[in-house]
Amino acid sequence: MAKIKAFRAVRPKKEMASKVAELPYDVMNFEEAKKMAEGNPYSFLHVDRAEIDLEDGTDPYDLKVYEKAKNNLNNLINEGVLVKDNKPNIYVYRQIMNGKIQTGIVCCTSIDDYLNEVIKKHEFTREDKERDRVNHVDYCNANTGPIFMTYRNNDEINIIIEKETQGEPEYKFTTEDGITHIVFVIENEASIERLENLFEGIESIYIADGHHRAAAAVKVGCMRRNAVKEQNKEYEYFLAVLFPDEQLNIFDYNRVVKDLNGLTKDEYLKKISEKFEIEKLDKKLKPCEIHTFGMYLENEWYKLKAKSGSFKENDVVASLDVSILQDNLLAPILGIHDPRTDKRIDFVGGIRGIEELERRVEKGMKVAFSMYPTTISELMAIADEGKVMPPKSTWFEPKLRSGLFIHTLD
Repeated sequence: MAKIKAFRAVRPKKEMASKVAELPYDVMNFEEAKKMAEGNPYSFLHVDRAEIDLEDGTDPYDLKVYEKAKNNLNNLINEGVLVKDNKPNIYVYRQIMNGKIQTGIVCCTSIDDYLNEVIKKHEFTREDKERDRVNHVDYCNANTGPIFMTYRNNDEINIIIEKETQGEPEYKFTTEDGITHIVFVIENEASIERLENLFEGIESIYIADGHHRAAAAVKVGCMRRNAVKEQNKEYEYFLAVLFPDEQLNIFDYNRVVKDLNGLTKDEYLKKISEKFEIEKLDKKLKPCEIHTFGMYLENEWYKLKAKSGSFKENDVVASLDVSILQDNLLAPILGIHDPRTDKRIDFVGGIRGIEELERRVEKGMKVAFSMYPTTISELMAIADEGKVMPPKSTWFEPKLRSGLFIHTLD
């Protein structure tokens, strides 16, 4: 059963929230991060991407980057920009994008739930990225970015959240991308206890986004527990925002490829016709059903539909659209066997629109594929079976802003 708990958040003063809050560290490169934080000494990118405050060309994994992150975090606290609450609370984080609302519970989750697979994963992590966040958490002595998690909708939890969000919010601001961020503080002890008890009746919670941050938080917690030999300490918990599954929205995660692997257009179309039905279109295609793909090639759009027998329908991973495209086209025809490392393929989040695929092809890529989004139910089914999705299977929007809640490890 899942364990959540209240915590004393380090968070911005009310009037500083919009200046501090930033996108997650891993959705931008160095140049973008530096530009985003330019002229704003309160930007949380000074903590999460501290290399922007060091000499250009600094290795982002250099230990002085983590030392700088620690100093920048402490400076924000010492200057009173960030303040630690005087008692443990649970918080509510609501986001509104294009009129769609998602409301999550901000709390701490247990490293033991992660180790015992009550908290379920659907992605592999990379050792270098994991080590980066281990150093960041350890040096800062804090979880600085929340893990995006989900659970199966629970009406009793919804009733409590509805009750606790009737008053004036602690924060409310709209970011440059048009997303509104609203935060409430649940201080009522009875509501906190009830939420903790309700989650004890929930069998599983699922990581939606933030696998590297979660793995790093757990590693740091285990390191400290093994060193101190004490349990039930703050470092045995890590920061999360938990959303009911029915509110979440997964966008398509599209693909662009640099070349046809030495094939002519006609040769390529003939090969893919073995596993896909092909229909030439007179308009762009954003797929609206599973096992259907849009393909943009030489200024023309095609509809591809996977033929019966081209995949295992009773296999939760093999039947994913990202798997079907990878197993029947990208690997055997275009020669892209490891999409994690092959530099001939790139990925485009659906938030950018189908037009971005056309633009990327016009700028030098050879072919683009528009995808039908993976669903939350597919994500949960795969995690329940202890399996993992292919790379770049999910793109969640809106992104959680970092800097609104920090969980210190002592």
